[in-house]
Amino acid sequence: MSMFGPDVLLETFGGAVLDTGVWTPAYLPAWSSAADAAATYRLAVDGLHLSIPAEQSLWCPDDHDGALRVSAVQSGNWSGPVGSDQGQQPFRRGLVVREEQPALWGFTPHFGRIEVECRAVIGPRSMFSAWMVGVEDVPERSGEICLVEVFGETIGLDPSGRRTAHVGSGIHPFRDPSLSEEFRAEPTVIDVSTFHRYAVEWSPGRVEFFVDDEPTHEVEQAPDYPMQLILGVFDFPDRGPADSDVPQLVVRRAEGVPL
Repeated sequence: MSMFGPDVLLETFGGAVLDTGVWTPAYLPAWSSAADAAATYRLAVDGLHLSIPAEQSLWCPDDHDGALRVSAVQSGNWSGPVGSDQGQQPFRRGLVVREEQPALWGFTPHFGRIEVECRAVIGPRSMFSAWMVGVEDVPERSGEICLVEVFGETIGLDPSGRRTAHVGSGIHPFRDPSLSEEFRAEPTVIDVSTFHRYAVEWSPGRVEFFVDDEPTHEVEQAPDYPMQLILGVFDFPDRGPADSDVPQLVVRRAEGVPL
């Protein structure tokens, strides 16, 4: 058990309603509000469906540089009081909390194996991601371990007609001075519209990355503090016409266990 919350997660999204003791169904709500940052989602037999329908409003339109719409859930959430700068993943200098968030630590491991099984419908102006990020109880505990990040504009076919995408994964340091940027997005033979398993094995000083149980790469550095899991689909309206299909991320399973 982390000092913040559970370090084990076995989530199949099989209930009638989302377990809000584990998941906050809004994306970084301190910078706007839980209502304004709320995800569009539903639960079905194949898991959690996160989507961005045409009527969904922009996320943080007064503060974010570039139009963005997002539906995401996160396994941890907190902030300082309104008007403070104490919040998670600030995206520019000078941000202040607009709605104080009570602490909710649904899944905040400190090392372990984390795996997400998902599929996505994305087009040229959308993307999906699953990532771990520091709980940021202090600004330095902010590093990221990205399990997967795929932009729809990278989806294509190889010469033999197989579906491909640039599958991103790695480390982003943000405000953690002990980490350095180490991220890659490799062309991969994969159809992201079907279910795949994206995983990391996170241990002191090392993170190894996997797709469908096959190791893809490893890094010799690692955040050394509790982290939370975020699952999301994103749309960037400034990048062109709306995608022909509603952007969607379907998560069938999210699992975290100690190594």
